[in-house]
Amino acid sequence: MGADGLSELTESRFLDASRSPYDRLLNLISTRTAQVGVIGLGYVGLPLAVAIARAGFPVSGFDIEAQKVESLNNGQSYIEAVTSTALAGQVASGRFRGTADFAELAVCDVIIICVPTPLTKNREPDLSFVRNTAGTVAKHLRLGQLIVLESTTYPGTTDDVIKPILEETGLQSKIDFFLGFSPEREDPGNRSFEVATIPKVVAGDGIEAAILVQAFYQGVVKTVVPVSTTATAEAVKLTENIFRSVNIALVNELKVVLGAMGIDIWEVIEAAKSKPFGYMPFYPGPGLGGHCVPIDPFYLTWKAREYEMPTRFIELAAEINTAMPRHVVDELAKALDQRCGKALSRSRILIIGLAYKKNVPDIRESPSLRLIELIEEWGGKAEFHDPHVTEIPTTREHMTIKGRRSVELTEAALKDFDAVVIATDHDAIDYQAIADHALLIVDTRNVFGRLGLARETVVKA
Repeated sequence: MGADGLSELTESRFLDASRSPYDRLLNLISTRTAQVGVIGLGYVGLPLAVAIARAGFPVSGFDIEAQKVESLNNGQSYIEAVTSTALAGQVASGRFRGTADFAELAVCDVIIICVPTPLTKNREPDLSFVRNTAGTVAKHLRLGQLIVLESTTYPGTTDDVIKPILEETGLQSKIDFFLGFSPEREDPGNRSFEVATIPKVVAGDGIEAAILVQAFYQGVVKTVVPVSTTATAEAVKLTENIFRSVNIALVNELKVVLGAMGIDIWEVIEAAKSKPFGYMPFYPGPGLGGHCVPIDPFYLTWKAREYEMPTRFIELAAEINTAMPRHVVDELAKALDQRCGKALSRSRILIIGLAYKKNVPDIRESPSLRLIELIEEWGGKAEFHDPHVTEIPTTREHMTIKGRRSVELTEAALKDFDAVVIATDHDAIDYQAIADHALLIVDTRNVFGRLGLARETVVKA
């Protein structure tokens, strides 16, 4: 789209000078004629963009990777949560198109930011993607736009980081443009929920922004949950994932303690969850993975230091979960020594599952990556098999193992490895073959117990 076209479309939004920016935008949202821009077309942004298009809004998806944009405009999805069929339907209807031209943000009435918020090497918030994106939006900011941040972050980010960057343009929040926050809620691999059926927490900077954010998301999802401030909405997301982190840490610690007593944590959890009140089952594993649970707690602990408030409970949970890969490798080394009379330093190990979660291709923060590194720090050799991940991509934290490819799961291969470690219990794994042919199995997910494939060669860790 050329500059003249952009100018004409932008000016057309304001032909009725009798209406305020708020009234004009509310009308565009209520009639579903508001042009929506979604920045960042990854695991969060692409499903959201398609859901918005499906709801009837025209959507432009923005991404810096031209290859992604080309793929999307050809109706080819690279995200498992969005089928190519669903994407192609929205592209064909004209309601969705991808673009790498951020000048087109000037046309958008609603702009949603879905960019990564990782941690630095020192486990502190890295808001570089958020800041850079806000700066890009500011270059094209105009009267009457609604800007919504969805990226997970610490309380105060929308007000203290996003708003000042946008207001450097001379336009003011609550008057010239409107600002909101709505935390993303995604559960990769869970087919029981999709964007439209997951309740959406929303908040705005001021009353009018709150009304606009609520009105917009009510047109996309079934249930909207408004809260009083953007900082509250930011805290909601952190609370949800800290809750999971703390409870997973608890069962991970119980696994180690009860294991020393000869008690099976999996049997304990199975019996405990029969209680119809006062208990919710969480399960141990080889460590935490994904783009939220291993990261989000550190956003709150970092912000809490500003108020000189301790977060000992949250930090302890993170320490326990971070230590789990090393615990698994220790148990692997012990099992090799006691059962096979072999040192880990002279062993070949097959990791089953590179993804952080079953039935998804997502490897972000996956403990399997750390398991591979730890095994090789011991002097052993580690390979992996994953039906959803063919190759280890380039990551900032695991450069030494990039490019390694998934090995084929055959009888000969299983017999050739000294031990198999079940790190991710994908459904598309031949566990019967592993039970029949592996020399030693270290099961961190209780998959063999769950499937009734108990063997003398299986060790729980």
